[in-house]
Amino acid sequence: MKVSLFQFSFKSRKQAKKLIFKKARSLEVDLLVLPELTLLPYFCRKENMKNFKYSKYYDKDIKFFSKLSKKFNLVIVASLFEKQNEGIYYNTSIVFDKDGSIAGKYRKSHIPHDDNFYEKYYFTPSNDKIKPIKTSIGNLGVLICWDQWFPEMARIMALKGADILIYPTAIGSMKNDNKKETKSYIKAWKNIQKSHSIANQIPLISVNKVGIEGKKNKINFWGNSFVCNALGEITKIAKNKEEAISDVIDLSYSSKLKQIWPFFRDRRIDIYGDLLKRDI
Repeated sequence: MKVSLFQFSFKSRKQAKKLIFKKARSLEVDLLVLPELTLLPYFCRKENMKNFKYSKYYDKDIKFFSKLSKKFNLVIVASLFEKQNEGIYYNTSIVFDKDGSIAGKYRKSHIPHDDNFYEKYYFTPSNDKIKPIKTSIGNLGVLICWDQWFPEMARIMALKGADILIYPTAIGSMKNDNKKETKSYIKAWKNIQKSHSIANQIPLISVNKVGIEGKKNKINFWGNSFVCNALGEITKIAKNKEEAISDVIDLSYSSKLKQIWPFFRDRRIDIYGDLLKRDI
């Protein structure tokens, strides 16, 4: 599977569309993955009713990515702000197949609510079943950002036949945060995702926003988008700047690893009941 990750600094919707169109035209890959809230600023830095207006672009953005997928023969994963009805909004990733059709969508399940990441104000947690999205290039285990920290999500995707894990992301630090701590956070962010690959023996794609957003409470998005193989080894990684990285993923490597280390055979589902309890 030939894949490309495009991390860019958001300035405006018009600028983002131009960047993505130009990049899609230049790629010779099967799959293009874009960051969380792809054509929007990260508006969750504060609680403001006016920001719900961004959901009005949902249908327009679906048309844009549908045309883009068909024009350039690409499977595209893009993250949009979905309004179901008044009071119910989702952070939703849409997967567009090469013919421009919608192969499926995933609504973010774990919603953070921290200083400058006030997502619970905007997004309803998904109640949809966790399952891979079938496309012409394979079964894509699409999750979103905060889901990265929960191994249960990756495991379910793997058990249901995902060929690859995909995480559109918007994570960063406040501009004036301690630099040493920030480096530790970035390292932890990479490590938790690499562990999902190792434990589930499937490759992983994580694509992050990059650059500084906001006039007040500025967030410096880390970039560092990466691809890792089924053994958790990073094969391609971006820096903290606007760039696209491409890689070729060998899906057969997963089968080989499962024969060497049969993790799934040795799972003890009879003793995992406590995982369904919030407090033991």
